[in-house]
Amino acid sequence: MSEEKLEYRCEICGYIYEGDISQESDDYVCPICGQPKSVFVKVEE
Repeated sequence: MSEEKLEYRCEICGYIYEGDISQESDDYVCPICGQPKSVFVKVEE
């Protein structure tokens, strides 16, 4: 059984956040384009 790897993709620039983005504070922004975490979508394998 492999551990599920969580990834979230910024819909604006395509940056991949590895891990559970919900653990980040509400003021987290994408390090590439500065968008809020609300624009990130979970990457489904």
